[in-house]
Parts: sequence; C-alpha cells; structure tokens
Amino acid sequence: MVRKHTAYRMKRALSLVSLLVLGLAWTLQGIHISSETLTLTQDGFDLGRFMGQWYEVAVVSTCPHYMQNKRRNPVIVALELQHVASEHNFTMTATTYRNGSCKQTFTVYSLTDHPGRFFHHVDRLGADVYSYVVHTNYDQYAMMLLLSTEKPTGNKTIIVRLYSRTMDVRPVVLDNFKALVKEHRMSDDNIIMNQNKGECVPHQQVTGPNTQISVPK
Repeated sequence: MVRKHTAYRMKRALSLVSLLVLGLAWTLQGIHISSETLTLTQDGFDLGRFMGQWYEVAVVSTCPHYMQNKRRNPVIVALELQHVASEHNFTMTATTYRNGSCKQTFTVYSLTDHPGRFFHHVDRLGADVYSYVVHTNYDQYAMMLLLSTEKPTGNKTIIVRLYSRTMDVRPVVLDNFKALVKEHRMSDDNIIMNQNKGECVPHQQVTGPNTQISVPK
C-alpha cells in the first residue's frame, strides 16, 4: 500500500513538472509539440471509449474576449463525438442555447500519431488548435487542455474544459479540475460553471467550411 502511494505521488510530481515545462515552452515559443507535451495525455488513451455523448460543464481560458462572451451565456453544451473506423478524424456536434434559441455547430478533429492529442483549425480566427485529453475515466468525466495560436497575429490562448457524461460532476472531480487549472497558472476563481437549461433541439444548424490541412504528427 505504501509503495502504491509513493508511486502515485512520484507520477503526480512528474506530471506537474511536465505541465510547467509545457507552459514555459509554449509561452516563449508558441505551440511547440515535444516529448514533454505528450506526457499531458491520458495513459493508454482509448479513442473508442472516448466517443459518444459528453457535456461541457466547466471552462476557463486565458483569453479575456472568450471569457467575456462565455460569462454572458454560461450554458452547458451538449457534445456528440463520432468516429468512423476508416477515417483519420472524428466529428464533434455541439448543441447549446444561444441568443434565445438552440444552435448547433459541427467540428472535424484530425487525429495525430499521438493518442489523446487532436488538431483542428478555426477559420474565423485563423487559429490552429491542439486538444489534449489530460485525464478521463471515460464513464464519467474528461479534462481537456486546448492550446491555440492565431495567424498571423501569433496570439496564443489556453483553454481548460471539464466534460461530463451527465450534467453534473462529483465534488472530487471538480476539485481535480481546479488543480489542473492552477497548474496552468490560472485562478480557479475564474472558472465558469455552465448552467443546466435542459436539453434542446436545434432549430438552426451553424456550420462552416472545414479546410483540409496538413496536420503535424
């Protein structure tokens, strides 16, 4: 029992070091994929188990504009993830209340050679985004880290999101999420807890062109 506890503490300490190294490297050099960043992803990540229905229940970001918009509409977002075995990507359909009605967006995430790390491009911002599944138990929650760089300005953003299979999460999960936020030098006081306004059926689907881009491996 002592050995297990010691091993857990050592693994946790190594994870914290990796996060600090990533934060420094990313701040100085922009998004840079290295061996340190790959330690962020869930050990033995299983894409199949990660697919299906999720809800975004909490979020925080280093981008003031993003946070301002989110605070105006702190609503739980329903997410449906689907992967076709023959495709090197998966789709995310996000459904939420916006401006008094139910809206839907559709995003294609490219898989990379590193399980648990995905890539997509946001046309309206000209931003390349890498998403990491930092930790998940697949059946209840997932903690996501998103690193983005806008082009040509070079503006960088960190977003940390908490997904849940239901519209609420256990206190211990929320505590772990707050710890992850602090590890990225953001205050847990700034975390936005999304509100449950119930399920909605979209009356309008908002979609944009998905540009095929060469994804760094």
